[in-house]
Amino acid sequence: MATRLAAAAGALVLAVACRGNHRSAAAGHVAAPDTAARSDTVNLYAAAGANRLSPRAAQARPLVYVPNSKDGTVTVIDARTYRVLRTFPTGALPQHVVPSYDLTTLWVANNLGGTLTPIDPTTGQEGASVPVDDPYNLYFTPDGRFAIVVAERRRRLDFRDAHTMALVQSLPVQCKGVDHMEFTADGRFAVATCEFSGQLVKVDLEARAVVGYLTLDPGGLDSTAMPQDIRSSPDGRVFYVADMKANGVFLVDPEAFRRVGFIPTGRGTHGIYPSRDGRLLYITNRG
Repeated sequence: MATRLAAAAGALVLAVACRGNHRSAAAGHVAAPDTAARSDTVNLYAAAGANRLSPRAAQARPLVYVPNSKDGTVTVIDARTYRVLRTFPTGALPQHVVPSYDLTTLWVANNLGGTLTPIDPTTGQEGASVPVDDPYNLYFTPDGRFAIVVAERRRRLDFRDAHTMALVQSLPVQCKGVDHMEFTADGRFAVATCEFSGQLVKVDLEARAVVGYLTLDPGGLDSTAMPQDIRSSPDGRVFYVADMKANGVFLVDPEAFRRVGFIPTGRGTHGIYPSRDGRLLYITNRG
């Protein structure tokens, strides 16, 4: 996990379409038919497009919040001028800054501090931290009912009330190093990466139960899998899984829960970030 503190050393852009063969890459792009303009095509990223932000999101100040894991602080940067405005203390080892389901709060996950620090996005001001066990990462279920705290060291997914953060249920997982998560387009399942066992775990959100594990065997890549970030294609048919040791992105069918391809990107593949229109995925390679 200490390697997460390093800065991304490079990036590769994948062109993503809603249908077609996602298995090969050429000149840094995935070849796929252009179907983004079809009116019957689902685009999970549509709400992030230009002039598509919700009124609540539009009220947020244009600020960037950078968690400083070693210092136990968050630095606030003006997104327009790139000027550092201030740095404030949180708890030990802040890992991620995550918006709440209703977009009224940004939560700083203080992993070793055992707290979540709220930030008001309309003012940029932090509030009193909330005690939460082992919050490496944080997600909200598609129906908005639960916050899922990814308790990596505890090997748990903790379902909490999305507003009060009161614990509802702890779900143990058998894989090691549970980290990042993505949801299926129908909102029924979550798939999380487990970096230290080279696996994915699939969770039924209604039952709040594990339904399966998928081992990402790199095969002839002469490497042991170490999955990190995970993102859906715009139509939800393919999940892209960044792998630090395989140096590329695994493609997974989330419904069948099986590997369907691999795209080499660069050394230390870690983060996957969609463009606002969902047509591109930016892959960070740490080197």
